[in-house]
Amino acid sequence: MSTRRHLSFPLAALLLLSGCGTSFVDTLAAEQESAAPADAPPPGCGERAAPDPDRPVVRLDFRLDADLRTVTGTERVVFTPDRRTDELVFRLVPNSPSAAAGGNRLAVDGATGDDVAGGGYEDAGAEGPGGLYVVRLDRELAAGESTEVSLEFTLTLGRGEFERVGAADGVSWWASGAPLLAWEPGAGWARDPFVEIIGETAVSPVADTRISVSAPAELTVLMTGDQEEPSAERDGRRTWTSTEPVARDVSVAVGEFGTATRTTPGGVEVTTGVLPGAAVAADALADRTVAAIGDLEVRFGAFPYRTLTVPLLPDLGGGIEYPSSILLAGASELVLVHEAAHMWFYGMVGDSQFRDPWLDEAFASYAESVAFPPDPAQVAQGLALPGDVGVAMDEFRSVEDYFARVYGKGAAALHRAREAAGAEAFDAALRCYVDTNAWTIATPDDVAAALADLPAALDVLLAAGAVRPEDLPD
Repeated sequence: MSTRRHLSFPLAALLLLSGCGTSFVDTLAAEQESAAPADAPPPGCGERAAPDPDRPVVRLDFRLDADLRTVTGTERVVFTPDRRTDELVFRLVPNSPSAAAGGNRLAVDGATGDDVAGGGYEDAGAEGPGGLYVVRLDRELAAGESTEVSLEFTLTLGRGEFERVGAADGVSWWASGAPLLAWEPGAGWARDPFVEIIGETAVSPVADTRISVSAPAELTVLMTGDQEEPSAERDGRRTWTSTEPVARDVSVAVGEFGTATRTTPGGVEVTTGVLPGAAVAADALADRTVAAIGDLEVRFGAFPYRTLTVPLLPDLGGGIEYPSSILLAGASELVLVHEAAHMWFYGMVGDSQFRDPWLDEAFASYAESVAFPPDPAQVAQGLALPGDVGVAMDEFRSVEDYFARVYGKGAAALHRAREAAGAEAFDAALRCYVDTNAWTIATPDDVAAALADLPAALDVLLAAGAVRPEDLPD
């Protein structure tokens, strides 16, 4: 997530911001198995890890009303925990303080399922109706036991600001616009509070996801996943669908987009979309995106997804990343590189954005250097900033403190660590980190493990407070 606002340390672009006889579980079992075979070879530095075959299955159906301000939807989830639980917890990101201030709101209208006993909201520091929605089950699920839950919801889109959700003249967008499953494999439900400063606080597993969007027929939809051709027009509407087998979350943009498509040398299909009167043409934006992917692949390995969509929204000054999709709110090439880097850091290698925000934002800011080499003086300036990099979202004094430490000092520490260890060795270690932790929720000790043979790099990260002594391998 990136905004054009700059602090005193300008190393990086600073970031903002059914009734049938066969159950949903049964009909999707074969599909899941084919997406990630259980007998895949164990991950290693030369083998990217496969996603968990028991990851959640999510089906999202959205309907955008003609007013372009109201989205109604259904979310069906098949959830298989890796530890016992008697509930499902969903995060309602549009109710965060910053999003709600713009008039955005997400309400759950009902929850159903064979195991569902009821549901209700929890505040979690958000605006009404609440930041979490908890589905209570009538029994406890054992590890490895599945349940199916369906949620009906209504999303109200507020004024067009630089936010994950909103609407402006002739265009609507929503990201994290449906209840977000808040499960951290190995840890359980994440009930972290929302915070007043602008920044993400979610953690969610990758899920085998299919999205359907019904929208007015004259508009184009660009979203997470590999999109199919839209349906034929019926009653003034068309339906657009996409699939993404490893999505932690999804984004959707709907507007009068003119589009362009390119394919990278590695086979990634890039689709860009611009609105009438945009500052950059769709073709030019597609070419820039292909170049950014190529630069990043040299440093971090193969692009994580088969596709990438990049809708260019009104110029609100930044960008927000989602799996295989970027909401680009301005034509900055630096922001484009930053958001593309998030496909590796958070999209593929996940983290708790509340507990360890530096694991995606500092890495994405550092990754800008593949196209925009850092100034050594700025690196030194960043390292001199006070405070530890590796703290949770509720430990920052202000949004300026958050940006300075996570984006500024965090990126500077990674640059200095690379210099201390040697570029070739450091890059190889990070590629190993990426491949080993693909499709999981990484923690600082995973970074320390990847750099275990590069003590000079670890010393830099320790001094910056990105990793702690207890994170180091024994």
